[in-house]
Amino acid sequence: MDTKFALHGIDYLIMIVYFVFVLGIGWALKKYMKNAAAFLEAGRSIPAWVAGLAFISTNLGALEVMGMTGSGLKYGMLTAHFYWIGAIPAMVFLALFMMRFYYGSKARSVPEYLKLRFDEKTRGLNAILFAVMTVLASGISMYALALLLENVLGWNFNVSLFASAAIVLGYTYLGGLSSAIYNEVLQFFIIVIGLLPMAFLVMKDVGGWSGMQASLAPIVESKGFAADAWTTTWKYTGTGSANPLGVAWYGIFVGLGFVLSFGYWCTNFLIVQRAMAAESMTAARKVPLIGAIPKMFIPFLIIVPGIAALVLLNDPLKGFALPLNDAGQPIYDYTIIMLLKQYLPAGVLGLGVTALLASFMSGMAGNVSAFNTVWTYDIYQSYIRPSTGNKEADDKHYLKVGKMATIVGVIVSIAAAYIASKFGNIMDFLQTIFSMINAPLFAVIFLGMFWKRSTGNAAFTGLLAGFLVALVHHGLTQPEGATTLVKGGWLGVVHTYPVEMAQNFWTAIIAFTVATLLMVIISLLSKRTKSDAELDGLVYSMTKKLDDSGVVWYNRPWFLALIVGIIMIVLSILFW
Repeated sequence: MDTKFALHGIDYLIMIVYFVFVLGIGWALKKYMKNAAAFLEAGRSIPAWVAGLAFISTNLGALEVMGMTGSGLKYGMLTAHFYWIGAIPAMVFLALFMMRFYYGSKARSVPEYLKLRFDEKTRGLNAILFAVMTVLASGISMYALALLLENVLGWNFNVSLFASAAIVLGYTYLGGLSSAIYNEVLQFFIIVIGLLPMAFLVMKDVGGWSGMQASLAPIVESKGFAADAWTTTWKYTGTGSANPLGVAWYGIFVGLGFVLSFGYWCTNFLIVQRAMAAESMTAARKVPLIGAIPKMFIPFLIIVPGIAALVLLNDPLKGFALPLNDAGQPIYDYTIIMLLKQYLPAGVLGLGVTALLASFMSGMAGNVSAFNTVWTYDIYQSYIRPSTGNKEADDKHYLKVGKMATIVGVIVSIAAAYIASKFGNIMDFLQTIFSMINAPLFAVIFLGMFWKRSTGNAAFTGLLAGFLVALVHHGLTQPEGATTLVKGGWLGVVHTYPVEMAQNFWTAIIAFTVATLLMVIISLLSKRTKSDAELDGLVYSMTKKLDDSGVVWYNRPWFLALIVGIIMIVLSILFW
């Protein structure tokens, strides 16, 4: 079927203006990039609200916007678990308990915190795993963007890939992390403004929430589920077979709500870097909380229209359709593209397409800016060319290295984009990588921050073993109907999961459990490698409590966390 948009001059004008703005921000910030700290850390000068919106925008990338809309059609309102139980508690925990150690330790990255808390080998292992993950994630975003431009606008795939890479490289190379952050804020507003008209018109067409529920009932019942299974979150999670996600409540709560969620939001440097760039300790602690408020309402922008698309697909009079794969099944990732095409007129359509472009570039730039920091500080400075002691000379040298790493990161991401084109399902593949790398990392950092007895050898072993066991679990299992080894089973199939999400949840749970058990056992059997004095500012029990008495009560992180918690509980009850 034809997926190409009929764009008008006004639509292209909107896109051109957007590209000029993002490059202009990089150019305007270029004069401030005088040393490595300014380029790679934004000089720790970003206001809390700016860093908070960038914190969310980094996560609101291409796979998030396209993937979650498609997941709304496929899994219904249960997809909102990725925003509520699967994000908010972890973001609150990061703000109240973990940011004080990331920010207060003066670590320039999460791997560097691991060096300060444990040892060099733990830092090195995490830095390598993280660098590979960020380049792969950036490549997947580039591939998805080029695919979008090819299928939607009719542009050549290779030209689209290199053009998008050049724009991201341009503003990231010019303005460093500051440019990436300020562009992420711009991209956040473009995404909201661009997708809001589509969400409104789609819901109006299906008769609002109540009309959608009534139309969904017979469709959902024909699939073997309860009439309201697509519009609730917890109601049918007593057993995995009763809900479209295929996971019972304990799998959602532990696998997503604890392991995957805390592993992503609390330890992934791509995300934490935005808070570490804040202008003060109080600002850094507020960043995740500021980001949590819009995060809770994003499901109404991208998931709910995806649910409505299921009604549209089953009503021939609506004229809505999705492209089909070779097996004759709908390609869910095209859901938001086809909704934009059907509901937005000229001008507004250009804004909607620009919103998609913004989401892709946000994800790409976030990964590249995180990669250049980890490469420069945690790999190059640690193992290739250590500091000489001359601060000014070192700063200039590492600034050059950081800029070169930006170029290399984009080039390698382009290569990763071509590799990603060979995979059957890039979204599930990326989720699998997160479950393998972030889940054991969370076990290591959590025990390191809150148990002074944990040792460096235990941390390294737990991190490595957790990753390897997750790899083996993925190799021995696969989701039902899998047609590619990327989804698992490359060592033989000993268990089949109902859907990909269930497999990812249990991969994360197993990786976390193995890393935790090994770390506890080895720590108890070995001597402590760090004294109490060395752990000051790195471990909760060894660090003096923060004094917020000088901060106005409504500006304190605890007050903002309370507001966030109340909103999450209310939303969970309303859509129970």
